[in-house]
Amino acid sequence: MKTLNLCILVSLAIGTYCSPILQPADTQDEDMAEMYLKRFYNLTEQSGPTFRHNVGQMSETLSEMQKFFGLNVTGTLDSDTLQVMQKPRCGVSDVSQYSTFPGKPRWPTNKLTYRIENYTPDLSMSEVDTAIVKALQVWARVTPLRFTRIYSGTADIRISFVRQAHGDNNPFDGPGNILAHAYSPSQGIGGDAHFDEDETFTVRSSNGISLFLVAAHEFGHSLGLSHSNVNGALMYPTYSYRNSNSFSLSWDDVRGIQSLYGSNPDVTPGDPERPMTPDACDPNLVLDAVTTLRGGKMFFKGRFVWRSYRQSSKPVQSLIKNLWPEVPDNIDAAYESRKTGWVYIFKDRQVWALSGYNLVRGYPRSLSSMGLPRTVKKISAALYEEHSGKTLFFAGKYYYSYDTVRQRMDKGYPKLVEEGFPGMMGQVTAAFQERGLFFLFNGQSAFAFSSRRTLYRVLKNSYFLRC
Repeated sequence: MKTLNLCILVSLAIGTYCSPILQPADTQDEDMAEMYLKRFYNLTEQSGPTFRHNVGQMSETLSEMQKFFGLNVTGTLDSDTLQVMQKPRCGVSDVSQYSTFPGKPRWPTNKLTYRIENYTPDLSMSEVDTAIVKALQVWARVTPLRFTRIYSGTADIRISFVRQAHGDNNPFDGPGNILAHAYSPSQGIGGDAHFDEDETFTVRSSNGISLFLVAAHEFGHSLGLSHSNVNGALMYPTYSYRNSNSFSLSWDDVRGIQSLYGSNPDVTPGDPERPMTPDACDPNLVLDAVTTLRGGKMFFKGRFVWRSYRQSSKPVQSLIKNLWPEVPDNIDAAYESRKTGWVYIFKDRQVWALSGYNLVRGYPRSLSSMGLPRTVKKISAALYEEHSGKTLFFAGKYYYSYDTVRQRMDKGYPKLVEEGFPGMMGQVTAAFQERGLFFLFNGQSAFAFSSRRTLYRVLKNSYFLRC
């Protein structure tokens, strides 16, 4: 996997985690984007403002970035692209598959030592010790590697919490941006992991930066791994919170580290299997939820989501957690409100509101906060009705109409689905409206209704996923 020269010091490759870039003023968007593309997509230096003097190159590089992130490939600096540029991410270039650092550096022995040189005041010493042990064990479980802590002398992996300039010609930058960096295996500074003391590290909360997750990622670099483009891989460039108690390496992480050190001799060897990911073209595909999103659509299944745009030939699959870390898997319903511009996601008795990639303050809320009776324990689908501005909620055999202006349910509801949409068969499990047409899903099929709610076509779910 290729890395930028910005992340190389004395020919040692460095992996870094970064936190969100601050939102620039509108007049600074182009400068920020240019800096981003130069750093992460090798946009070459140009004299004068690139957006004005080299539009073709900028558009080509933007398209590359948009394709990588599964965005609508426009080649223009739109709001979706800007939001991605502000997401937490690492300071090395984006790549296409798991890899090791150039030259495949690895430790010549499977018995490695580590030393914690100092502690962060954010956590107790025992909390730091435990997080470090858990992070190292992530890699030990799938390899012959064994880690021993030492308290003096020179360790293979030295762990320190530092701020600003700290003696490696790779200074940290205060709160935000770079969270940590680590060096690939070699003598001297090789293997060392540095954590930015100006960040707030946590062990049990998503409010802050998980020391376990950052450490596990950085130790991947300490062992010789670069970055992965597999959504959900520990070595994926961006930081997103995951519960440490249920964490496990992805198949891509396992294959990467075992290409360097082999498998754990205490475990039956074998090539790690890819996780069971849904096939967009499976004729028996049943979707959890569907929503529009800024001219495109999102199709949810399990812990995955496909994003589809009219200009894209194929939808892009990613993990829900990589878009919205706070949102659970296996959701019940989703819809986009044209009034607020937010996406609402439902599971059981809770609703999450997302503005772009950010959870709206005050969410998640209870299902009853949307005006639904407390007797409704969950909904199975929702859609925003374009011409009326109403939101339709489907629950079992019934549906409700929600007035988004008055923020209350319309009188006369609930109504039977079969009365409002004659010809609809079974429970509505997903729904959306586009260009005046209603699409109600049940099982492997989608029932298309006209603006007057007349059934005129039944489609397979895979039709919407360009199969």
